[in-house]
This record gives sequence, structure tokens and C-alpha cells, in this order.
Amino acid sequence: MAKDGTMRGGARVGSGRKSKALTEKIDSGLAATVIDLPEPAEISGEDVPPVKDFLKAAQKSGIDLCAEDVFKATFLWLKERGCDRLVNTQLIEQYAMMVSRWVQCETCISEYGFLAKHPTTGAAITSPYVTMSQNYLKQVNQCWYQIYQIVKENCSVEYGGANPHDDLMERLLSARKK
Repeated sequence: MAKDGTMRGGARVGSGRKSKALTEKIDSGLAATVIDLPEPAEISGEDVPPVKDFLKAAQKSGIDLCAEDVFKATFLWLKERGCDRLVNTQLIEQYAMMVSRWVQCETCISEYGFLAKHPTTGAAITSPYVTMSQNYLKQVNQCWYQIYQIVKENCSVEYGGANPHDDLMERLLSARKK
């Protein structure tokens, strides 16, 4: 209790022992609980759910939006690890869209440069694409950490190795060729 009589304080967010990954718990012989989802009523033979139209929309700049490819690659990566039903499809869509927007910003930086002209003074300023690119990359990383955390906590097989997030630079370089 604080001096003024109010009940403030308590445990800090993020304090305490960090949770172990499911594979680490299994390896060390600890009790591990796995989320057991019920089987779906209908079984469909789709590898990837249908991609929403906004992930395939034509862009004003003429640059191809790579969101569809990112969505499919991420979903298939999750499916290989058995976590496709644990991660919300909207989270995967958000991740795919953020990656594609980051690639667009980086392409514009390559095309127009790091500097822009101030609209009123005419002085050189940092290109707005640089700031947008940094913001999108920050969002991409946050979204990926959410997805990866779900996989880490619920995957009973090895979840390491190549993942869709490692291919960001490859996407950027392949977008420049087009």
C-alpha cells in the first residue's frame, strides 16, 4: 500500500521467469500441455485458405504487391509445424501486408533516393519513404514476434531453421528486378 492509502504497485509486466518453449519442456521431461483443438466438421483439401482481394490489389505505383506470396509462404510454414490453426488468419494477413508495404517503401527509396525537397523552403529533408519504411519494418517485426511466439509455445517438433521472416531481404531484391 502506498503512503496515500491507495493500492498501487504490484508485479511488473514481463517480470518473473520466462516461459520455456514446448520442445524445451518435452526435452527436459517437464509436464507440457499442448493445445488440443477439435477436428473440423468438414475436411477440405486446401493447402492455403483463399487469399483476400486486398492482398492482390493492383497498386497505383505499378509495383507488384508481394503480399499474396508472403501470406502463402507464411501459412505453409505454419502448416508444416502444425500451428496453422493456432495463428489467426488475420494476423498472417496483417504480416503479409506489412511486409509488402515495407518492400514498396524500400523500392521507392531506391528509385527516388534518401533525400526530398521541403515543400515550402525547398531545403533538403529526409525522404518520407525512409520514415515509412522504418515504421513498417518495426510493425513487421512485432507481428512476426507474435506469430513466432505462438509457434514456439505450441510446436512439439523443431520450429527453427528457415522461416518466411528470414526471406525479407530476398523479397526486397526480387521486387527490384520486376
